[in-house]
Amino acid sequence: MTSQRPLPIGGGLSRSPVRTLNGAVASAVPLAASAGVHVLKGGGNAFDAAVAVAAVEGVCNPGMCGLGGEAFALLYEARTSKVYGLVSVGAAAQKATPEWFQSQGHNTIPAWGPLSAALPGELAALEAILRRFGTRPMSELLEPAVRYAEKGVALSDQVAVLFYQSKEAIARFPSSARIYLKADGSPYRSGEVLVQRDLARSLRRVAQGGADEFYRGELGKTIASVWARDGGLYTAAELSAHQADLYEDPLSVSYRGLRVHEPKLPSQGIMLLEMLNVLGGFDLAALGPGVEATHLMVEAKKLTFADRNAHLGDPRFVDAPVERLLSPEHAEALRGRIDPARAAEVAMAPSTGSDTHTSSFVVVDAGGNAVSFIHSNSNVFGSGYVVEGTGILLNNRIGRGFTLQPGHPNVIAPGKRTMHTLTCFLLTDERGRLRLAGGTPGGDSQTQTGLQVLANILDFGMNVQEAIEMPRWASVPGTDPASMSRPVQVLVEPEMPASLVRGLAAKGHVVVPHRDPVVPGNFQVIAVDPETGVRTAASDPRGDGHAAAY
Repeated sequence: MTSQRPLPIGGGLSRSPVRTLNGAVASAVPLAASAGVHVLKGGGNAFDAAVAVAAVEGVCNPGMCGLGGEAFALLYEARTSKVYGLVSVGAAAQKATPEWFQSQGHNTIPAWGPLSAALPGELAALEAILRRFGTRPMSELLEPAVRYAEKGVALSDQVAVLFYQSKEAIARFPSSARIYLKADGSPYRSGEVLVQRDLARSLRRVAQGGADEFYRGELGKTIASVWARDGGLYTAAELSAHQADLYEDPLSVSYRGLRVHEPKLPSQGIMLLEMLNVLGGFDLAALGPGVEATHLMVEAKKLTFADRNAHLGDPRFVDAPVERLLSPEHAEALRGRIDPARAAEVAMAPSTGSDTHTSSFVVVDAGGNAVSFIHSNSNVFGSGYVVEGTGILLNNRIGRGFTLQPGHPNVIAPGKRTMHTLTCFLLTDERGRLRLAGGTPGGDSQTQTGLQVLANILDFGMNVQEAIEMPRWASVPGTDPASMSRPVQVLVEPEMPASLVRGLAAKGHVVVPHRDPVVPGNFQVIAVDPETGVRTAASDPRGDGHAAAY
């Protein structure tokens, strides 16, 4: 997976990829990448480093992720050449039924506030990683996050934009406004220092007591009681019962001689695998990265998203036909519905919300272990609600992920998990060796961006930095009910070549230039050459990201 063609001369890329024979981290938060490399240099492995990176990301970019969010991950254990999946997302409360919400006068589930939040899963995920694979104590790995929360962090330009855009949502809740707004009620600006002392105290308690303190200890009791006091439906018993699910053999398909791994449901990463199955029957390399290949990818996206909206939900509640959707026969049937000359109108079944405000990172250590991790508050600043006295901002997964529509795959039910756009990937070769790990935030663009980046690398011979810097597209609508009535369009970055835009339009696509972080995502990726041992890390210049190594 090295570049098979010369790179542009004279500034064709915004930066060079970072190469090393040791460990590397690619994160949307430079301080988090540095914290991860510090762990690796100190003798910790990729799993240890992932805990440190996740915690620092939550402190430095609290609108995107943190202790009140949820997580998915893929983990590669070099010793055994095994790939593991991890899911830690909150199920709906036992009181959460459509009838209850309707009895309270709600036609839809509130998108903000205590009712919108699912049980936080982040910390359970981090402890599950350490318990199975780690070599360092939680107390050591959380120390950088504690320090940044207590002493403060200077906001980056992009994080400051999120604070500005979310100021009204933050102001709804005094417990949140006291932390995320200045004394005069104005949002923090780029370069200004955000201090989160309550969060520092919570992190310190977790550092000593682990996930048990968060879910079952005194901190957990405080979270449960204050959350219920302010209108939440969860009980202390439900919080204490939460567990992360670490499992072997995540979903996977073969593409261009490599095995592409994705988390199982309720992640919608299955859609990337379904798209790859469809596109595996076309010679994209011969077509090149132009109109014809892009048209095929857009058409594959529309067909697989229709499958997701019609069939997929929490497999504990919905008979999701995963095996059929990933079968060669289904891929062939979808391939037969694609007209190479013309865009199709694909009916999109109603669905539920996407996860547009998220953070992902990748770690590979000197021993070849790897973690691709994605965590999210769902919306930017999640529910907008901080549990008073803890500094913990809760997600709004319940409000964004479920529907009250009877018979829908994602209708809310007690103990049910919503479908997630959160996903990440790992690639291994026929000998089980790690070849690539990556991921990006971006809601419904996550699988679409992943498709484009993988095609750039595997079909078009780009190196990882070039692959993530290429102009990108996003087909809409996707799975968000707020946009399901929108016309079918292809949003493209302004840098997209005019010839490609004209070519897509000639095939019947409605192409709209668009600049929005949700469209391109914020990709982090590390490739591994198993013959030389070289790790090549890349971070998306669309964000604040940083690829670091030692």
